[in-house]
Amino acid sequence: MSTEQITDICLNDEDTWVQEPRLWRDERWTAQIIKNEDDEGWAVAMTLAGEQEPALVGPWTMGRDKKNPKPLDVNAFHTLVKTASEVLRRHEQQLHARLHKSLKLDVEQGRVQVLFDIVPDEDNPYATLSAKNEAGELLAQLRVGAGFKFTESSARQWVESDFSRPDSGGD
Repeated sequence: MSTEQITDICLNDEDTWVQEPRLWRDERWTAQIIKNEDDEGWAVAMTLAGEQEPALVGPWTMGRDKKNPKPLDVNAFHTLVKTASEVLRRHEQQLHARLHKSLKLDVEQGRVQVLFDIVPDEDNPYATLSAKNEAGELLAQLRVGAGFKFTESSARQWVESDFSRPDSGGD
């Protein structure tokens, strides 16, 4: 079964609970057992309601006849939901870590937190470089290019230059 067929199944009647041997759906998740296109086995695709692509596709166990897939059951469905939810959570954490960076510097002015936040706009991505004092008050904020090299050295140089525009990576 193709990803398009899985998507069609997942997007139709999302409000309906289904508990069939090869298809389980609750209010948030759809588990669909599919023929593994790479070999003669089976796979299961877990798709979050409203999403086009599965969040998780993994191997599925063969049944006793060694030809057909083992049917889905309540325990397998709950395990799959937990695993797929964890995959999404880790993906969100990795994306957040890639887009938002922070470090603390001890400088002449005291301890300063420097933040680098990328805005992944399709047409014009950019980043915001900002500095806060220990009380959390904003000391400076500057728009820079999304490709700005945010390192301890570049952050320190920006703070020690009294927050003047960095030479490289600016807009």
